[in-house]
This record gives sequence, C-alpha cells and structure tokens, in this order.
Amino acid sequence: MTGSWRDRTATTFECQKRPASGSRGMVVSNHPLASAAGAEMLAAGGNAIDAAIATLFTLTVVEPMMVGIIGGGMAHIRLADGSHRFIDGQSTVPLAVRPDTYRSKPGSAHDVFDTVGDENLNGPKAVAVPGSLKAWCETLQRFGTMSLADVMQPAIRHASRGFTATPYLHECIVDGAAEMLKDKPIAAIYLPGGSPLQAGDRVVQSEYAQTLTIISKHGEAALYHGPLGDILVDYMTAHGGFVGRDDLRSYKTVERSPIRADYRGWTILGPPPPAASGVHIAQMLNILEGYDITAKGFGTPATIHLLAEVLKIAFADRAAASGDPDFVGVPVERLTSKEYARERRDAIDIKRAQRWGAGVAQLESAHTTHMTAADAFGNVVATTQTINNLFGAKILIPGLGTVPNNYMNLYDPRPGHALSLEPGKRVTTSMSPMMALRDGRLVYALGLPGGKRIFPSALQALINLIDHGMSLQEAVEAPRVWTEGNALEVEQAVPEAVRAELRSMGHDVAPVPTVAGGMNGIHFDDDGGLTGAACWRADGTPIGLAGGLARAGVRFGLASYLRTQITRTTAALASAEPPAALAPWALRNSRNVSVGTSTACAAGVALAGPATTAGFKSAMPANLPSPSSAAAPEKPGTGGGDSAASPPPPIGAALALTLLTAEPPAWFCGSAMPVSSMADFAEPPLRASGFNPGTP
Repeated sequence: MTGSWRDRTATTFECQKRPASGSRGMVVSNHPLASAAGAEMLAAGGNAIDAAIATLFTLTVVEPMMVGIIGGGMAHIRLADGSHRFIDGQSTVPLAVRPDTYRSKPGSAHDVFDTVGDENLNGPKAVAVPGSLKAWCETLQRFGTMSLADVMQPAIRHASRGFTATPYLHECIVDGAAEMLKDKPIAAIYLPGGSPLQAGDRVVQSEYAQTLTIISKHGEAALYHGPLGDILVDYMTAHGGFVGRDDLRSYKTVERSPIRADYRGWTILGPPPPAASGVHIAQMLNILEGYDITAKGFGTPATIHLLAEVLKIAFADRAAASGDPDFVGVPVERLTSKEYARERRDAIDIKRAQRWGAGVAQLESAHTTHMTAADAFGNVVATTQTINNLFGAKILIPGLGTVPNNYMNLYDPRPGHALSLEPGKRVTTSMSPMMALRDGRLVYALGLPGGKRIFPSALQALINLIDHGMSLQEAVEAPRVWTEGNALEVEQAVPEAVRAELRSMGHDVAPVPTVAGGMNGIHFDDDGGLTGAACWRADGTPIGLAGGLARAGVRFGLASYLRTQITRTTAALASAEPPAALAPWALRNSRNVSVGTSTACAAGVALAGPATTAGFKSAMPANLPSPSSAAAPEKPGTGGGDSAASPPPPIGAALALTLLTAEPPAWFCGSAMPVSSMADFAEPPLRASGFNPGTP
C-alpha cells in the first residue's frame, strides 16, 4: 500500500526528539553521559562491544535507579561475521532459598508475587545473585578490543567528580523516597537532609568510584572471588539476606542462540528463554501476519483491538509455560509455529474483546535500561539491563556504594508453578533486545525498559516500522497500548473517540501517561549510514560518529611554510648575532599564550582576536616588543617596546616577531608537533649562523 501511515491513522502525534546520524558508529542510551562514554570508545578506535560496556558502566553511575553491578541482564550481540548470540547475565535464586521461603500475601492474584512484609520487594532478602558484572567483563574480554580499565574511565570519572541530576532522576527519587528514607546510606546520597535531590543538583558517589576503580584493576573476580564479594556477603549475613559466597563463586553466564520469527519477508531475532520476550513476540507476529495491519491503520480501533487480543493470548501462554529452561520445559517450537498461530487467530473475534486461557502447558518490572551500539566494522550490541524496580531493593551496600537488585520479586512465592522459587533458577523477564533483518541484511536494532510491558512495546515498534512504514524516530515515540488480560492501558495520545469505540467492543480502557519506558534503537541505512533514535519517555540520547582519519598519503606543508618565513630574516641574521637565549625563550613560552576559545599554534600564534594579543603581552619579557606595538612608530627613549629602560635586541626581536606574528595557515593551529622538532626545518644557512630553537 502506498502513501504515508499518517493517511491511515486515527492517532496522530509529533516526535519530540530528533535522530542522530553517523557513518563510523552510533551509541544510543537513556542518558547523554552514558551515550558519550560509548562514543568516546568508538572515537578511540574501539568497537561496538567496547562502546556498549563503557556505556553500561556509566549508566550504573548516571542511571543508578535502573541498572547496577549487582543486577542482571541480557545482551544481543551481532558480530561483523553476521553471527548472532545472546549473553545471559540474568540473576539467579540464592542457594539458601527454598520454594516456601517467603509467604505470599493472602488473596494475591495468580500473577501477583507480593509477600508478607514485602520481603521479596525491599531490603536484603529481596536481592538475588548478581550476573551483570560478570557478563559485562566476560563479554568485553571475548569480543572487545580495549582494556577494562579504559572502558571504565568515564564511569569512574562521573562517579568521583559527580554529574548533574536530571528532572527524570529527581522524579524517580520522589517515587521511591518513602522506602529509601528507611536506609541511611542510600538516603545520604539521593535524599540529603530527607529531601529528594533536585534537578540540577550535583550527584557525587565517591565510595562507588572506589569500587569501580577496584573492578577496573581486577575485573569481575573482585566481586565473585574477592574483597568486593566479601563486603556484599558480610552485609547480607548481617541483615538477613540470602546471597552467599558459594552463590558468587558458582555463578556462570550462559551463551544462547536467538529465537527467530519470519514476518512478511523480514527476519526478527529476539532473546530465548529464560526471557519470555523472544518467544512471545514471534508468537504474536505469527498471529498478526494473517491480518492486513497496514490497511487497518496505526492507532485505529481495529488495530488496537487486534493488538490487545494477541497480547492477552501471549500473556496467558506466558503464565503457563515460561521460565528457566533448566527447570521448566518451555514449548518453544509449539509457541513459535505458524500452525499454532493459526489456531489462536481463528479464535479471535475481530469485533469483540474476550478472555483468553493458556493454549499450551509445560513439557514434562518494570524499571530497566536499554542501550544500542554499532560500529563501522559490522558489530552491533542491543542490551537490556536492570536491578528490577526503581532503585532495586531500596538499599545501598556500605563499602560498595551501589544499589542491589530486588529480582526475588519476580519469582512466584507459591510452590509448584512455572516461576516458583528453586535454588539456582534464573529469573524470567520480558527484556527484548531485538534485531530485524531484510534479505539477510541488518536493518534495525532496538529495545527498551519497562518490565512486563517491554515485549509488547517492542512488538508495536516492529509493526510501526514494517507495517506502517514509520521512521525509526516515529516508531520509538509512537503512542503504545498494553494489557495482559485485565484493563487495556492506552497512552493519552490515543484520542477519546478511539477509546470510546474500544469500550464499545468490550475493552476496559485505562488512559495512562506512559506504557513502558524509553525505547532506543539504530537504523542501518542502505548506504552504510547509521541513524540513532531515542524517545521522550526517558533521557535518551543518540550520539553518532562520522568523519574519519586523514586520506592516505596526505602530508602537511610545514617545512615550506617555515622556509618562507625564515628566509625573510636571513639577511638580518647574516649581519648580526642573535641573542643566544631569545629564540629558545620565544618557543618555550609560546605554550603560555592565552588563547581564549581558540587553539594555540605550535609556533605560538593563536587565532583568538584580542585574547591572543593580550596573552602574548603578558607572556613576553620586558625587553621584547608585543605584536601590537611592533609596527607602531618608536617614541624617543622607548625603543617601541614595553619598557623604556630595556630596548629590545634588534635582530633577536626581528626573528621572534617574524615567527610569532606572521599569520600561519589554518592547519598550522593545534599541531601536536614537539616544538623542539622545528629545528629540523631550519635552512642550512640558518643553522650555520647559530639558529637553534632549543628544547622547550
């Protein structure tokens, strides 16, 4: 179908952000400083893996409410050879925990995992065995090119020097303040004096900077086999937590193959179990493939109704048969088959909402962060990481300076279910670091935070791109919907007329400010260019790298330029002896020139207007005329210089002023050439007559 998606929409919106473009790399994350950290690695010659790990460590500093080294996550990596893999760094149940360790709150619904006293939600008992740090370090070692110490420098810098709190961070602190105030260490940083940090306040994490420094020197062993792990375990033991030394020593990451879905000629690759997202995105795409979504239009009652029905189907099956494949028999082939999709599609009423039960059985948070990085070599990383809820367990570990996860809240406290507690069991999540290929070529990589709303939102972004033909920026910012069988949440941009029609179809419509969190992604253009996009739901910022190194064979014309300038003084030098100390002084002190906002030139000249002249004047000895006064008529008894008592040496001044005031070409400014090497460009007659610039 031709024409713009806007010709067929019932829900209009305008993008609030603009994309970034690049040709040598792209980093997109939910904080500008984290994106800058990754871009710094690309600019230094690193690859996408280097950039991703630098970004993640920096996110632990600037987005501490979302991600941390005592957390977990899933990374989707595409290497330059076209291969795809997932690195599973998800948290696990501590060995000391049993299926009945927690008591479920009486009357809790089947999909609500709250416990008496909120023990699995807040505090030390809510902390699961961390996997993030081990996964990041191993990933860098296997696929990166830079050292751990190098990629961690931005994170260490921002932790020790501090960064400016954004309004988004302030609002997150407000949301968690009631529980965080119960823990003095975390309140001391984020609620000083009992009040939340304000936007614009400086956030300094000195203790965490020390922790990061130790990790930069010793790697993941510092936590899993070393002193940082001792600090964590000692705290857990003293406060009733379950994470022990054996948990840390025995933790392992797992490499997994992606789940594949074929949709309208596209290949969609997503995470496998224990993540539920890849399986159920494939399932929902298979069902929707039987409808003309393009013709139905974006944000129309017909399209939103179909989305709601397939979401309810997916969540019904998720509840019945999702989990860690080492503990649960997940029927992946059945769930992702076209045949099963037909069965489910045939049961959909295109005019009425309905309730859905599971169609499969086992075989015998919402607060995360996402980042996407790509380099010019063909390596791509899309990874989602989390400490689960905002500020995780709402505590800070003294001695580490970091906030731990509260992943235990994602397990069913009631024994006998797919998500029930078992020692060593990996958490099941909705993380969706997705990649979409067309004819074998990567076109999109994207993901987002948002708990159980992640994979439904990722699904909608893929439909926006493939069926509606949106740009990446439009796709990540477009209004979303969500349901798992109860209320149908719709973002407020969905018009009331659409909501009313959905209600008439039997949906319990609930307008909400946002569904899930800040999505970001990268579009890989046909010409090799990269477009990065982030949405308004977080502090998302894309940073692209373009330009490049000099063309092979290019050389500066420095020798010919100096030869021209020096030749002008040859006659003077031949007839007079220059002061021995003048030339070395002039070159030595050229580095002290005040240049304002311009870059100083190697010869001591900076194109900075008045600031340059003033700088020279302050740096020169009393007997050397300033550039501004050299051309002025001499006054009797002054010699035209800055001091009437000390007339300048005529030949030395001529040489210095020629070299210091002659206008150099633009490329001469900012040269990194050592000043002492300038002697190599002097003409033989000058060397013979004693010219030696000396060593600064």
